[in-house]
Amino acid sequence: MHAFDALDGALLIDKPCGCTSHDVVDAIRRQFHFEKVGHCGTLDPNATGLLVLVLGRATKLSERLMASDKVYAGTVKFGETTDSYDADGQLVASLPVPPMTLAEINEQAAMFVGDLMQTPPMVSAVKQGGVPLYKLARKGIEVERKARLVHVYRYAFSSYQEPEAVFEIRCTKGTYVRSLAHELGEKLGCGAHLLTLRRLKSGPFEVANALPLDQIRKLPLAELEKRVIPFLKLAELAKG
Repeated sequence: MHAFDALDGALLIDKPCGCTSHDVVDAIRRQFHFEKVGHCGTLDPNATGLLVLVLGRATKLSERLMASDKVYAGTVKFGETTDSYDADGQLVASLPVPPMTLAEINEQAAMFVGDLMQTPPMVSAVKQGGVPLYKLARKGIEVERKARLVHVYRYAFSSYQEPEAVFEIRCTKGTYVRSLAHELGEKLGCGAHLLTLRRLKSGPFEVANALPLDQIRKLPLAELEKRVIPFLKLAELAKG
């Protein structure tokens, strides 16, 4: 069996705001002249936090690693609805925020815990006929989307200062956290959108063990090697 290279493995990156997950993959590939680089789960451009990159022969493990549960922290802004359900989109409605307490917000948020059928937002990267939905949405085209089953283990708000509330969520892969923010706003009668989102965990990996992209890019190759989770360890983690 061919021995694994020290650079066949996973690299944990703390993604900055404003770039796509593909931009990060591209930057690492070009910076270190890697042939194969992939990632385990897209983050929206405005989202930050843990992005697991797979290098070299570890790219074949990406599907298994991608299937892991995720933990996010974020902020919901009440009173404003956008077409993308997040701060990236166009404002489509603005309503006064009724007096409400943190307990009342959590009471409504608890209704999303468990199995949910979620329809991907039109402004999303899901492909229909090979075309990402957001490209169709830009042309004003709305198409029927298939709902898919997701599971929310925990959706809890820790603070509220009108009109913004801070939450943490643990959920299965493919959960649209911005859809939950949108629907929570509907339940509370004032509309809402996802203001910020940060991925804290993906399966066994944590953002606490990741380095920001700009720091990773400054590392000499020998230092980068030390940060790579080796293929065989990764394969064990993928089984779990």
